[in-house]
Amino acid sequence: MTTNTPVLAIEGLTKHYGGVRALTDAQFQLMPGEHAAIVGDNGAGKSTFVRLITGVEQPNKGNIVLDGQSVEFDSPLDARDQGIETVYQNLALAEDLDVPANIFLGREITRLNLGPLSFLNHGEMRKQSVEMLKTTGVKIQDLSESMRGMSGGQRQCVAIARAAGFATKLIILDEPTAALGVQETARVEDIIRGLKQRGVPLIIISHNLRQVFDLVDRIWVFRQGRIICSRRTVETNPEEIVGLITGAIDPASLTSQEVVAC
Repeated sequence: MTTNTPVLAIEGLTKHYGGVRALTDAQFQLMPGEHAAIVGDNGAGKSTFVRLITGVEQPNKGNIVLDGQSVEFDSPLDARDQGIETVYQNLALAEDLDVPANIFLGREITRLNLGPLSFLNHGEMRKQSVEMLKTTGVKIQDLSESMRGMSGGQRQCVAIARAAGFATKLIILDEPTAALGVQETARVEDIIRGLKQRGVPLIIISHNLRQVFDLVDRIWVFRQGRIICSRRTVETNPEEIVGLITGAIDPASLTSQEVVAC
């Protein structure tokens, strides 16, 4: 892959539920090392878009191109096997398991694989967990503590560290700080900045425009089931993005070459 080849390219992605057009002809690109935000009102198509590119659902038409290769995901496991890691709002963590067990949930390392009688290699999972947390900048004092006893911010950090540890192509974060306080939000944002410094491509879905402008390179605006435009963060402002989201600003009136045709 060259630096001019998008990590992810979406071509004409469309999803209908009967007569409901949830997403129509979506065009999207994410370049190597780029951090992008998906913004839009409720029902704009953001969640449908994420479900399609992560294999939760399949499109009616359109192409998903990953590292220059056309791919089809029949399930989230297919997307994960192709190097796409997603952190959803519910985090998908097991409350009664400790940090290493959650990081390797579904990817357990075994000493001896005998099906239901396999023996887990707890030492190796703990060792690799420490490295993942260290690389991501996540600090958890006691890795043997169950997730149930951790704060929302700590859980979010563990989920992001897990995604960063296994993602080979890109990470998708769905409202990563929606339920967090000010200090925990700042901590998660620092981790996202660290991913940027490491050159890890990332897509963030967020309603927090302050966060969006602080963290990403490009903003993709969804409205009524379409991606109506793409704006480089340095070339726009929150007022313009709000206008695009609400329909107060017609994307056709923008002159920047970064704008995607409706």
